[in-house]
Amino acid sequence: MTKFSKDAETGNRMKFKPSEAVLRGDSADIYFHRTIEILDKEGINAAAVMEVFPNGSGILCGIDESLALLDEVLPPDNREVWSLAEGDSVSSKEVGLRIKAPYRSFGLYETALCGILASGTGWATAARQCAEAAGDIPCISFGARHVHPFVSGRMDYAAIIGGCKGCSSVEGARLAGLEPSGTMPHALIIVMGDTVKATLAFDRHIDPAVSRVALVDTFKDEAEESLRVAAALGDKLKSVRLDTPVERGRVTAELVKEIRARLDQAGHRQVGIFVSGGITPERIRYFLDRGAPVTGFGIGSYISGAHPIDYTADIHEIDGKPIAKRGRIPGITENPRLKRVI
Repeated sequence: MTKFSKDAETGNRMKFKPSEAVLRGDSADIYFHRTIEILDKEGINAAAVMEVFPNGSGILCGIDESLALLDEVLPPDNREVWSLAEGDSVSSKEVGLRIKAPYRSFGLYETALCGILASGTGWATAARQCAEAAGDIPCISFGARHVHPFVSGRMDYAAIIGGCKGCSSVEGARLAGLEPSGTMPHALIIVMGDTVKATLAFDRHIDPAVSRVALVDTFKDEAEESLRVAAALGDKLKSVRLDTPVERGRVTAELVKEIRARLDQAGHRQVGIFVSGGITPERIRYFLDRGAPVTGFGIGSYISGAHPIDYTADIHEIDGKPIAKRGRIPGITENPRLKRVI
């Protein structure tokens, strides 16, 4: 669970300042636009309490972005907001966000609030499943290429909230307050024509603070390439990355063990083995159960393709009077875990 001081909370909201498109309601369902228009013309702006809750359990993510939006649109002198914290575990039907303010100030943004929380919680929950399977072995989010660029940073941020130690996208790392993580693409090696040549060029031109991690499955046998780059870089090489495609049988536990043994025999015990390509919690457990000495996992579509955990927003009070749609209990839903945040 990620906890922040009051200053850190304010800073996190600033990072998620909503776009003009969101503030205009471009992402809102049209019936909310019509609702606000009707209430405006009828002169109605009741004080409303709206509660937002997930329809499944998971790792809460998207709260800071939701608060950034609410901080922008709610009247400064007439608003109260309670929430759980970013990274908290949340149960199905547990209220994670409660808003009390004039309805017309926030009603247009129900769609955005539910969407922010649904996507963020889905991604963070998938990341937590991977992190728990990996234990002390770090997981890095590599899924930016699987989602639209407008949301890739949010996805990577959610992955870090869920337990990943880093992410590949620049925006995701910025939102999480980290440096982006990554090795080198096959494209660099293919353009340069040789793995060692590309790795040496990386070492010459990239900031020394960036870890030297060589991709070793492009042209030759992975064990052979691992020995070649280890000999070329020596103690500067932190890890080799295996990303063997399904057409070649993917990365196996036996391959990892072989590379470890060959590196050790050649005196390169400091070189770790980072595995990517179709990694899931099941695949992580496969490697660990077979004793494969993996030192890091790159997680792609398991996180980026995670199903959103749907959120629902219900009005529970109007002008101090308990009220609710049929099937819901009127009045504020007690949740002692909620903290006043606005």
